[in-house]
Amino acid sequence: MNLDDLALENLKLSVDDGIATVTLNREAKRNALDANTIEEFITLFSILPRSGVKAVVLTAAGAHFSAGLDLVEHYKQQRTAADFMHVCMRWHEAFNKIEYSGIPVIAALKGAVVGGGLELASAAHIRVADQGTYFALPEGQRGLFTGGGATIRVADLIGKARMIDMMLTGRIYKSEEALQVGLCQYLIDGDSEAKAMELARAAADNPPLSNFAICSAISHMQNMSALDASYAEAVVAGIVNTQPAAQDRLEAFANKTAALVKPKND
Repeated sequence: MNLDDLALENLKLSVDDGIATVTLNREAKRNALDANTIEEFITLFSILPRSGVKAVVLTAAGAHFSAGLDLVEHYKQQRTAADFMHVCMRWHEAFNKIEYSGIPVIAALKGAVVGGGLELASAAHIRVADQGTYFALPEGQRGLFTGGGATIRVADLIGKARMIDMMLTGRIYKSEEALQVGLCQYLIDGDSEAKAMELARAAADNPPLSNFAICSAISHMQNMSALDASYAEAVVAGIVNTQPAAQDRLEAFANKTAALVKPKND
């Protein structure tokens, strides 16, 4: 199967100049994540790494990125504990495919980034928020518990104590405070999707093997002991740092024709 053969209903896909835009397309439900949407993520991110796409912008239709788990679907399904465990495993499959895809995924956030929506956003490699974006984990108030990886990714972003506080009290983070605690890396006054696309284009200029290592090896190494991670880092560096695609860039640096690393205003 290739990208042209995909029959997506809850996601929209467009590709332009090597950049894929993946849009959550359940505006009437505030882009709540139902079982079908999760399956579409699994299918899509099983294909994207082999499609030649260089970067992905993850965005959403309407005013909100995602209000999280489709609670109406969950209520109507009357799931057993075993049923819901399997639902959670599919969420993990989807979000692992995003995080470990080897393709830079930049999330353009707006409005609600709540519950499972925050779990989805945390699987992206870069998060760009606008001034109206707010983050919450209201599972405690709903009588629920996170099931899509928040205990791994959100806790890693902001720390265990802040995550527990969010779940127990319904605390909401937004604007500068959200940026400071690490829920997003960029906070802009304008359109988060435009900024995400700018970052995606910058990342797409890197050699694909470098991006693959950055967007997969680092996450894998975080799951290893320090000793194993140091060995794995050496192996990956040996492969990436001797790739043919790097030679022209290294030559430009050696010849002093490469752009210097410095702030833009200097």
